[in-house]
Amino acid sequence: MRSENTSAIRPSDITPESVYGARRQWLREVGVLGAGVAFAWQMRLAQASYTQPAWILQKMMQSRRREETTTEVLTPYKDVTGYNNFYEFGLDKTDPAEQAWRLTTDPWSVRVDGACDGGGVYHLEDLLRPHSLEDRIYRFRCVEAWSMVIPWVGFSLGALLRRFKPRSSARYVVFTTLERPAEMPGQRQAVLNWPYVEGLRMDEAMHPLAIMAVGLYGKPLLPQNGAPLRLVIPWKYGFKSIKSIVSIHFSEQQPLTTWAASAPNEYGFFANVNPHVDHPRWSQSRERRLPATLWDPHWIPTQMFNGYEREVAYLYKGMDLRRYF
Repeated sequence: MRSENTSAIRPSDITPESVYGARRQWLREVGVLGAGVAFAWQMRLAQASYTQPAWILQKMMQSRRREETTTEVLTPYKDVTGYNNFYEFGLDKTDPAEQAWRLTTDPWSVRVDGACDGGGVYHLEDLLRPHSLEDRIYRFRCVEAWSMVIPWVGFSLGALLRRFKPRSSARYVVFTTLERPAEMPGQRQAVLNWPYVEGLRMDEAMHPLAIMAVGLYGKPLLPQNGAPLRLVIPWKYGFKSIKSIVSIHFSEQQPLTTWAASAPNEYGFFANVNPHVDHPRWSQSRERRLPATLWDPHWIPTQMFNGYEREVAYLYKGMDLRRYF
């Protein structure tokens, strides 16, 4: 999936479980913080509330169902969880990993309303219990011309939405991110109109490649990656894959989404990955695959619909994708 916003990756580059568990050692290895700050950071991680109900993690670890949509080498866990776009926690790519420990994700509920007959407030456990969790591996693209390949753990978005019995008049589905400035320091700044809002056409939302993710690398999502519930729409830029969802609304009208409202000449509603349409401030014909360095930026060509043209192009038949970008 491409978000708006990278080297050949060897299997040895992928962070092993032992390193992930030893957070202090990991911090020293990547040189993020000094020893004293690393200790404080470790303590914050230990205090952070991003647990999910035990049965969810148990089911994820027991899952044997796996759908791989790419054979590309996975991005190391440390890059996936340490280099993020999540403006609710700050504008710098490392801000979410440094600030998201504040976020409380248990308990969690989602309000469902609009043109549907199954609206209400659903607790996270109620939303997830009917679904069999599965691993899916996606190309993950970002707006700032960097990209990742992430093994998401999730389930069909369409299967979830059907539970709410959308009416025939519902043409769009709108998602809203949590607004909690006390725990999300980026929301204390008027960078965007909070809360963050995104949306999909109903046929897009029902596509088999659209998933609701609850984990990655076989582990529950961390707050910086959108815990406890986020979208993954792999053929679109990453800003469409909204994080930390608290509301699902079925709409008869196309919604005004956050980035389309803030910069309509740069970010359209559809946000399909299209290397032939440049962003006003940069080319989108190539992307930087993480991990990358100044000396080895690892630029690669961007693919139409992020490599999923065969699967999703029919959704946009007859549309001018330069106008509806």
